[in-house]
This record gives sequence, structure tokens and C-alpha cells, in this order.
Amino acid sequence: QVRLVESGGGLVQTGGSLTLSCAASGRTLSSYTVGWFRQAPGKEREFVAAFRWVDDMDRYADSVRGRFTISGVNVDNTAYLQMTNLKPEDTAVYYCAARIWPTVEITPDDYDFWGQGTQVTVSA
Repeated sequence: QVRLVESGGGLVQTGGSLTLSCAASGRTLSSYTVGWFRQAPGKEREFVAAFRWVDDMDRYADSVRGRFTISGVNVDNTAYLQMTNLKPEDTAVYYCAARIWPTVEITPDDYDFWGQGTQVTVSA
């Protein structure tokens, strides 16, 4: 079983940047497909991006494509979400998730392990 801990959230102005980290312990993160999701108050959890180590395959939500980049570093056992040109609508709690089966999925129910989340707030 893998344990995930997110960090890097905070308050940023519109147009600013943040990089979120997802540190894994217990298992090698590269054995999983890694996803980032977010949940704003009163809304359902939504897909942001996902990444598969074995072939560097990635996938993005339309709302973040071109602004966000998902990646992983094996030596650190950590996945990252680089976020640029942030908008107020990006404000949410961001969650890292890991999926055992090696397909890149966008539905939260398809992921097996979750971190506790990190808050991202973008001011207008």
C-alpha cells in the first residue's frame, strides 16, 4: 500500500504559479498511475491530470491543458503538478491519487489511494 502526502498549496494572485508535490512512501510511486484531482466548495471532485511512468503518457482536463504540467521523479518517489497562469476558478483543494491498474483514468472511483489534499486559492 502506498501513502501519499501533498504539499505546495497556498494563496496566489491571478496569473501566478504554484507547484504541488505528491510524496509517496511505502511503495514505489512509479508502479502506479498518478492522478491529480481537485474539489471546490459545493462541487464534486474533478479530474485535473494523470501520468503513467512506464511510457510518460499524460492526460489533462480541458480546463487546465496548456497551463498545468504533471510529472514524476523516480529518485524522489514524488509526483508534481506545475500550475501556471492560475485563475480564480482553479481555487480548490487539490488531491493526489494513485491507481494500481496501469491505465490512465479520469474518474475518482478508478483510483485506489488518496492523499489528504492541499488548498490552492487564487485571488482575483
